Amino acid sequence: MPQSPTIPAIPIESAALRGVRGSAIRDLLAVTERPGVLSLAGGLPATELIPAERIADAATRVLGHRDALQYTTSRGAAQARDAVAAHEGVDADRLLLTHGSQQALSLLALALVDPGDVVVVDDPVYVGALQAFQSVRADVAALPITHDGTNIAALIRLLDSGVRPRLVHTVSNFHNPSGVTASPTTRRRLTDLADTYGFWIVDDDPYGRLRFDGPAPSPIVGERVIRLGSASKTLAPALRVGWLSATPAIVGLVERLKQSADLCGSTLNQLMVADLLSDASWFDAHIGTITSAYAARAHALTAALDDELGTRIEYASPTGGMFCWVRLPGIDTTDLLGVALSHDVAFVPGAAFSVSSDLAEYARLSFATLSPDSLREAVHRLSAAIDDGAHSTV
Repeated sequence: MPQSPTIPAIPIESAALRGVRGSAIRDLLAVTERPGVLSLAGGLPATELIPAERIADAATRVLGHRDALQYTTSRGAAQARDAVAAHEGVDADRLLLTHGSQQALSLLALALVDPGDVVVVDDPVYVGALQAFQSVRADVAALPITHDGTNIAALIRLLDSGVRPRLVHTVSNFHNPSGVTASPTTRRRLTDLADTYGFWIVDDDPYGRLRFDGPAPSPIVGERVIRLGSASKTLAPALRVGWLSATPAIVGLVERLKQSADLCGSTLNQLMVADLLSDASWFDAHIGTITSAYAARAHALTAALDDELGTRIEYASPTGGMFCWVRLPGIDTTDLLGVALSHDVAFVPGAAFSVSSDLAEYARLSFATLSPDSLREAVHRLSAAIDDGAHSTV
């Protein structure tokens, strides 16, 4: 009887997907939903600060027009693009609305990056950016971030060695996870290098309006700058409205890809965001409410870190955004997380954001979602977990 041929096992996932690292942050969210856990992990805005009533009013007004329930253009509803353009201070022809800014990042990677192209990111990295670039099989070069933002000295060394990046990704305001804001010098030098060497700058900026201490720096500007923005951190994540601002040529490329991704975004949600952003006096007051609350929470977190951990911890005080990046010398925070969860407190270990740097002693703590009293209790639990001594040393 003839033998059946041996059929080799075929991987379920594509070669592109095999190169994409999972997000430990997204995986942690399921754990932190457990009753009683105080989570410093998620990069979520405070639920109680989401303007639900004002969003409901916007929905009622928008639903008065049946066109809000119809398809719209792939570039986004004209009224919404006009509102976001005014909000961002750009021309509407330089704008494309997306399903959250993460979609903009994913589509940009597809539009601009071929397999093997070099993409430069900060280290620690925003994990969503790393996944987007890994999915198109880019050659990711990670530069250790500095207190002034993207590591310009390391980037120059890379360029001098003959490497020609396709693009440089950065989160210039309140970097996720490090909290760093790029200095004016870093911003200027980055655009000068982009003009000289021909790479694109992707400035991922969901947190820029969440500044509660100090003057806001000027945005990174230039013809080779692609800015990403979002309503998720200032209005509500569930609206899923983000945007991309770039030269019309780049907007056209991404629009073509968006047609194959989802045809168009939600007209209803885009028009609701237009209603909210166009009410400038209300929006400014709303941002004031958020930043005041986040300032109080950031202070509560850092005061608790000082009281509970003192010299055992290192950090820079947040001036905006949602995160505090801390170092616990001699402690492997990945091992510490298991102990912390047994004390009903969660955070994200630094290793989750590492590309090539050793970030085992680091952790990202989010102060946005918990009240000041809960933040103090969370740090007390974290201190108890450290004192347990069940973690491994680096």
